Amino acid sequence: MDVLSVVGARPQFIKAFVVSRELRRDHDEILVHTGQHHDEELSDVFFEELGIPEPDHNLGIGSKSHTTQTAQMMTGLEALVDEYDPDVLFCYGDTNSTLAAAIVASKRDVKLAHVEVGLRSFNREMPEEMNRILTDHASDILFPPSERAVDNLEAEAISDGVYNVGDVMYDSLLWAREEGAKRSTIREDLGVENTEYLLATVHRPRNTDDRERLETILASLAADPRPVIFPAHPRTIDRLERYNILETAEEDLTLVDPVGYLDFVTLQARAEIIVTDSGGIQKEAFFLDVSCVTLREETEWPETVEAGGNVLVGADADAIGEALADPPQALSDAEPYGDGKAGEKIVQVLSELSE
Repeated sequence: MDVLSVVGARPQFIKAFVVSRELRRDHDEILVHTGQHHDEELSDVFFEELGIPEPDHNLGIGSKSHTTQTAQMMTGLEALVDEYDPDVLFCYGDTNSTLAAAIVASKRDVKLAHVEVGLRSFNREMPEEMNRILTDHASDILFPPSERAVDNLEAEAISDGVYNVGDVMYDSLLWAREEGAKRSTIREDLGVENTEYLLATVHRPRNTDDRERLETILASLAADPRPVIFPAHPRTIDRLERYNILETAEEDLTLVDPVGYLDFVTLQARAEIIVTDSGGIQKEAFFLDVSCVTLREETEWPETVEAGGNVLVGADADAIGEALADPPQALSDAEPYGDGKAGEKIVQVLSELSE
């Protein structure tokens, strides 16, 4: 089977690593990087660490408005679909790269396979939510990570071509935890190898583009007596500079550049609490049995909340403080998200469909 796979952002590189290493055993894959994350720290380092082959094509789109970015991705992907005439176009997650791939597949009559389908935050103000919904409805081969995701699809009358294989992120995290323990020196480099610390990430526009929310979050983190390791997304640094609060953030927190995947998993695994507005990091905390405090009012991973390891606090100072003082207890075995063999199962489905 000839497959054209589309990635563009950090979580997609990690998911593609799991699938590509299995896919390339028996199938031909063309890997396309849209360039949605074009910073070296957010892109190249992940390909290097994970051993993903260099992309066959990099569209180099970069940061633009959602509409312009998606349109330019569609133009580039359409040309590649016409050139390679793949049997399947593969996409991951919920970014603009995902939506662009879905629209091109529907217009070029190529089967679309979507990994991580059926997630719903039920907040349509999130661009990712609309990307998920539209892509799921355009997909021919759907790989949900959990039974809850299957139920969400069924509620929208999507049942054909659905294969619950588990979560590819669990596959990758099992590998990264083991590799990071052997190779990463990040805790020693940051001086927290023998210290309790919080790990925080903030990057969603809902938090970064609202000065009051961002200042509340930073002040709540600074009020905790433990060190706060804060790998700062470029968007977050830009907003801190724009609001003239970067210097204060640097004084109160340990701001660091984005780190590689192995380093980040290592930091997560040994953190006392993870504080984040990321969807994927909520789930990684769950896999690692680390308490998670989520800076959002909703989540596409409700299983993590129901299992007791995650709490939603938004940008409420009191709620954040209470959660840091009395964190949710993370007691999971990743049960809702499969057995760590999702990549193998995805390729098995593709092989059976190609017979």
